[in-house]
Amino acid sequence: MEDQQHHHIIPLKVYFSVIALLLVLTAITVAAAQVNFGPWNTVIAMAIASIKAGFVLAFFMHLKYDNKLYVAVFGTALFFLIVLYLFSWLDTVTRIGVNSIL
Repeated sequence: MEDQQHHHIIPLKVYFSVIALLLVLTAITVAAAQVNFGPWNTVIAMAIASIKAGFVLAFFMHLKYDNKLYVAVFGTALFFLIVLYLFSWLDTVTRIGVNSIL
């Protein structure tokens, strides 16, 4: 049986566009770090970082053009990572405070 997979050639223009977008998002990250958004600082920083990670995954790691099974595997791993963080956060916020005598 012949190999049915074909490599997708991404034009150099796409790579340069993505790198330019990543640099703009990095500048936005630096600018956002100079502003005090209160409790939203972490949320904004993580949102920008997630967008940048999405572009890196899609174009530089070729998930956009590759077999969709790889996207499903990555999504499953990301889901379980979020569940792990959620359980850790729930454990932390539901603890009963203990007054130490030290």
